[in-house]
Amino acid sequence: MADDPAQPRYFALLSLFTAAMSGVVMASSLVGLFIAWELVGACSYLLIGFWYEKFSASQAGKKAFVMTRLGDVAFFIGILLVLLNFGNLSIAELNSPRAGFLPPPLITAAALLIFGGIIGKSAQFPLLTWLPDAMEGPTPVSALLHSATMVAAGVYLFARLFPFFSLSPTALGVCLAVGTVSMLIASTMAMVSRDIKQVWAYSTISQLGLMIMGLAAGNYVAGVFHLTTHAAFKALLFLCSGVFIH
Repeated sequence: MADDPAQPRYFALLSLFTAAMSGVVMASSLVGLFIAWELVGACSYLLIGFWYEKFSASQAGKKAFVMTRLGDVAFFIGILLVLLNFGNLSIAELNSPRAGFLPPPLITAAALLIFGGIIGKSAQFPLLTWLPDAMEGPTPVSALLHSATMVAAGVYLFARLFPFFSLSPTALGVCLAVGTVSMLIASTMAMVSRDIKQVWAYSTISQLGLMIMGLAAGNYVAGVFHLTTHAAFKALLFLCSGVFIH
């Protein structure tokens, strides 16, 4: 990026991206989390398509934006469902024993709709094809995208709402299936990819599937531990690949 003429725009977007991801982590209610979640989506669109003069980069930005919005619509409907029936969107309240008094079908529906947002954001099956294309952006963006709470935001949300999800064994079963399929599909796709950054991208999808598997199987510590270690090694992998490409 040293010789890039659009450095001011790059650093402004990167700062906004970081701020939005911090918002996702610090939000105490689903409303605040959803606002930061959408800001993260907007920043990812602007940064993936950063070199918009290139047709493939602008297309990749649009693809990421549209595919993650599909999941976000489900997430938004899930939030509305919780608000109408529970009357409270505080994450602490949702994780409290009070949420257990809701009808089981309603908990399952809300959990699955919120999981729709997780599928979109964490590029899980079937919304997984946008992430390898997102490698059109600058490599430091890719490093941040894969390690911090951008694609990991979905798994982070799952971990934050873990007690709520665990009220519905059906929802956890679906999450487990989606995580397993994503992990297997992405890891086999990585074997035949010719682009180093795309291999890392498929690896991320596979690792996120593994985290969702861990959480959905009921092992909170394993899922969150892997989320933390993945952040460190994936950022380093991307920065190393940037050095090699350069």
